Order: sequence, then C-alpha cells, then structure tokens
Amino acid sequence: MMHDSVSLARLAAQGDQGALAQLLERHLPSVRAFVRCHMGPQLRARESASDLVQSVCRELLQHQDAFRHPDDNGFQAWLFTTARRKIANRARDLMQQKRDVRREVGDLTESAIGSLGVAYARVSTPSGKALLAEEVERLEAAIEQLPEEQREVLTLAHLAGLSRAEIGAQMERSEEAVRALLHRAKARLLILLDGHAAG
Repeated sequence: MMHDSVSLARLAAQGDQGALAQLLERHLPSVRAFVRCHMGPQLRARESASDLVQSVCRELLQHQDAFRHPDDNGFQAWLFTTARRKIANRARDLMQQKRDVRREVGDLTESAIGSLGVAYARVSTPSGKALLAEEVERLEAAIEQLPEEQREVLTLAHLAGLSRAEIGAQMERSEEAVRALLHRAKARLLILLDGHAAG
C-alpha cells in the first residue's frame, strides 16, 4: 500500500491528474478530520467542512504543477498546508463579511461520521476502532480546547500522518521538541476526554 502511494505521488509529480485524484481520495477522511479540528466551533457553525475540503481538492487539481515532491510524505505536506491555508482564509473572509451568526450548517451525514470516526480513531483509540457520532463530537470538543500548538502537532502527526521531522520543519522546531510537544498534547487530550466523559 505504501509503495502504491509512492508510485501515485511520483505519477502526480509528473502531471498525471488521475494519480493526483486517487491520492486525494485516499487522504480524504484525514483531510476532513483535519479541517474540522482546525475550523473551530464558530467557523464550523457557519461553513460546511465538506465545502472547505472540496475547495482544497479543487485547488490542488488546478495547481498540480506546483507539486514537485514525488513521494507520499511530500504530497501530505502539500495537501495539509493547503488545507490549513484554506481554513485561515475562510475564517478571515467570514469575519470581514460579518455573516449572520445564527446561520447553522450541519454537514455530518452518516457516511461523513463514519469516515471521521476512522480518522479520529488514530488520535484517540489504541485499537483504531472507528468512533461513533457521539465520540466524534466529544473528541472534537476536547481537541478544540487544546492550545493551538498542541492541536497543530496532534493533527499533523495523527491525521496528516507527517513524520516528526516533517512536523518540525513546518512548526520550526527540532524533532525532539516535536516529540515532547506531541507527548504533552496527548496527555492533555486524555485529561480533557476524561473530563468530558465525567461531565
């Protein structure tokens, strides 16, 4: 499977749009979970995560010539950097437009919950068993309470699947600092999840 991802990334770097589409489809559950974690409750209440994910995929397909790193890790870094930028831009646009705060967008269909549950299981369950809808909501609420750096390192490691070195490059930290931050983030997340379970 890993070899297959590497082959697809090489083809995508050579301009094969079909290979790029397959890579995007393969990473879709993780991208959706990553986007929801970084949107925050206010943006998520006004904007569909699905719309943001589609916008990320469209941008990557339209600007395929920007992809110059023919391996799966390089592709993931490009994909999740684009997703993070889209979220920041959309949040800024929404603030400028001062949209009606009462508008609610619910985009958690049964299939979306299923794919989110699989992606989030990599963050919170040792067994990797897909999470149920209530568990997805509980985990998102806990992740939102993490400090920004802890949320970033946790989602880059467990949703984006980046290595400690790649996370360090993105966050301008050493691998050792990334490991320590990730350890603190996991510990804090467990405390928050225990608090949500008790509440």
